[in-house]
Amino acid sequence: MTDTAMISQTPTTNRGWVVTFSGTGINLALGILYAWSLIKGAIETEFGWKGSQLNDPYTLCCLVFAFAMILAGRCQDKFGPRLTASIGGLLVGAGFVLCSTTNSYAVWLLGFGVLAGIGIGFGYSSATPPALKWFPPSKTGLIAGLVVAGFGLAPVYLAPTSDFLLRNYGLLKSMLIFGIAFVAIVCGLSQLLRNPPAGYVAGAKPAAPGSAAKPVAANATPGEILRQPTFWLLWVIYFIGAGAGLMVISSVSGMAKQTLHEAAFIAVAVMAIGNAGGRICAGLLSDKIGRRWTLMLVLLIQAALMFIAIPVTASTQGAKFVIVLVATLIGFNYGANLSIFPSFAKDLWGLKNFGMNYGVLFTAWGMGSLLSRLSQMLKTSSGNFKSSFITAGILLIAGAALTLLIKPQSKNSAGVPEPVAPAK
Repeated sequence: MTDTAMISQTPTTNRGWVVTFSGTGINLALGILYAWSLIKGAIETEFGWKGSQLNDPYTLCCLVFAFAMILAGRCQDKFGPRLTASIGGLLVGAGFVLCSTTNSYAVWLLGFGVLAGIGIGFGYSSATPPALKWFPPSKTGLIAGLVVAGFGLAPVYLAPTSDFLLRNYGLLKSMLIFGIAFVAIVCGLSQLLRNPPAGYVAGAKPAAPGSAAKPVAANATPGEILRQPTFWLLWVIYFIGAGAGLMVISSVSGMAKQTLHEAAFIAVAVMAIGNAGGRICAGLLSDKIGRRWTLMLVLLIQAALMFIAIPVTASTQGAKFVIVLVATLIGFNYGANLSIFPSFAKDLWGLKNFGMNYGVLFTAWGMGSLLSRLSQMLKTSSGNFKSSFITAGILLIAGAALTLLIKPQSKNSAGVPEPVAPAK
């Protein structure tokens, strides 16, 4: 039996699942970002911050997180996932511990916005690439969805945990507890991340005598993808899909308070279940019907939900399950973006430079976070979230229309997606 055949046996497959769920666990810890709507409420109460200032550390964190993905992706591609993820855990912990020492706006921008943002970028960038390398292209969407589902699922435990800690220990002590816990969890799970051995080809079948192996996709460099119109088309759609979702996620607790009152954290937790479920389901669906059609469907449904949410969140006497259902569905469709776009990146540009390539594309998510600040400004000026929902809905319809410009991917005889250029 050859070396290649030996490493393709069950123990290697099992190692792939260990890497996958270790990545999921790391993202479960790093998903504190989505609990900001609860932290923001405590800041307003304990620190007295007002207006758009309340979303500034969150918005800065999203921006830094996204742009740190470029450097983190390079680090992951060059030095491997274990070191990169460990650096991420240490930085997030340091940022939270720093925030636990003061109510200073500037220090919170540094601690939560910069240090935690860089740390989340390093941790997040290290989770998906090694997992994808252990599995064949036919499972790209599923594996990407499973890994990033951890990030979306995090508020399921963070929302009630944050609510408990904030009520019993206050904001500063809660941030200290979170900081210490994240260092232990992320750095611990990082040790289980590893790339496949040299020569490993996931799902490879013996080649016919005399035939040459065909590469799955071009191993494009970041400089090369930036010259492709396809990249910029995907970037704009990602900006719209992520930004519209972040407008809602960053403020869902405040939206739910009118109906759920003190139990508003339930909406945050339930939205997280939808967020995680959307990542897995969209990943599976995109493996079956294609990335483009899945993305169009997600954006159109999300647009409809934005308009439905206007009367639902405006009601003070509405049925509690209705706002929870809407929150779940919005989370589901937002989360779908986070598995579709890394799958696009792998299909189009290959795995060799995946970390950095996806990091460059992920800047669209970071720029989309600016829409969360716009949402807070609209809320401050109008006193309600109607303008935010209308803006998000219109943007999502535009994004769905842009998906028609993405040329459908052809597949080779093995059913593997091949690189494509955009429709002209």
